Amino acid sequence: MGQLNAVIVPVTPFQQNCTILFDVDEKIGVVVDPGGDVEHIVAGLKENNITATAIWITHGHIDHVGGAMDLKEALGVEIIGSHEDDRPLLEKVETQAQLYGLAGKVRNCIPDRFLKEGDQVSFGEHVFEVLHCPGHAPGHVAYYNRAAKFAHVGDVLFRGSVGRTDLPGGDHDALIRSIKEKLLPLGDDIGFLCGHGPGGRFGEERRSNPFLI
Repeated sequence: MGQLNAVIVPVTPFQQNCTILFDVDEKIGVVVDPGGDVEHIVAGLKENNITATAIWITHGHIDHVGGAMDLKEALGVEIIGSHEDDRPLLEKVETQAQLYGLAGKVRNCIPDRFLKEGDQVSFGEHVFEVLHCPGHAPGHVAYYNRAAKFAHVGDVLFRGSVGRTDLPGGDHDALIRSIKEKLLPLGDDIGFLCGHGPGGRFGEERRSNPFLI
């Protein structure tokens, strides 16, 4: 099994971290949260000679799924995730777009498969456990690779901050529970990438994140 690696492709005015997770040796991987600017995502795959086998979604907000259907058609792969509790958000991406002046530029997202707590997803020999982490969005999931001590946490946790909960379906108490009961117990040495800004390690967030102290 080759090393797990990641390429970040910042997309759209939201500066969302579309993430390409891939195997260094086999050059296969997945695209996590294609929020838009699909041409940049496809270019990122080609520049790194990576073949994407699927699209993984952490949650149903426009900045994470706005380009999912277009990328699905461009790559000929399935959209997997998020949890079914996000179905109302995924079915109203085009409605979300009207609020941000993006009408006609994104499409509603129709996953090929929803995920639930305890599911596993993989590419090559890299296996990720699915953690249902509501709070920022009802159906938000995180992807945890035990072997690599790595998690992609979407918009649940950021370096020095946490996901906003003032959007439809947001719940601050649920968000903090998701972090403290699902993510932090995985261990201080777990590295993470998130939906915006730089990643970090759970231990540093446990010790210094003002929202968690």
